[in-house]
Amino acid sequence: MNYAVKEIFLTLQGEGAQAGRRAVFLRFAGCNLWSGLEKDRASAICQFCDTDFVGMGGINGARYRDAAALADKVAALWGDGTDRRYVVMTGGEPMLQVDAALVAALHMRGFEVAMESNGTIAAAAGIDWICISPKAGSHVVQRSGQELKLVWPQPGSDAVMMERWDFAHFLIQPMDSGDESLNEANVKAAAAFVQANPKWRLSLQNHKILGLP
Repeated sequence: MNYAVKEIFLTLQGEGAQAGRRAVFLRFAGCNLWSGLEKDRASAICQFCDTDFVGMGGINGARYRDAAALADKVAALWGDGTDRRYVVMTGGEPMLQVDAALVAALHMRGFEVAMESNGTIAAAAGIDWICISPKAGSHVVQRSGQELKLVWPQPGSDAVMMERWDFAHFLIQPMDSGDESLNEANVKAAAAFVQANPKWRLSLQNHKILGLP
């Protein structure tokens, strides 16, 4: 199988329970909640995406011929040393392309393998850290993993129902609207949610605060 990749880069994990950790981000092209056929993103199920996942024009973006070639690129970007190697597969929606062969190839190169997904497609076997970020209006089938990250506020999301899912960490993340005043309101709404719902913790997008990719 070949893989359409938007970009791959070395950075720090900016959000969630693994925030601050050195990581290679492997962003796949394409998303099943926004096919590109809609008139614009406002007509898609996920209306607040802040990530460019269209095409393969990002840094190290390309169509990689097989799992070994893609895993070799990830390893090269990590650089020397194999201690605590960590890769985050994201998108778009990574589970449109991620398979057992790629997970195995990354494991062979010493990586702990994480994935950030909308949860509408079951996760491939062998992934070490599964982070699901549900989108209102979609049907989530992957209801277990290490981390549930709910962007907030998100009308139509049933957080009480989600608490019954099998995750180790339940996180609320303020929505980045692109508008400073609205973002301030979203942070206050997310903080108020956590104050009222102690099972959840606040997650911030530290990479944006720090100016990291």
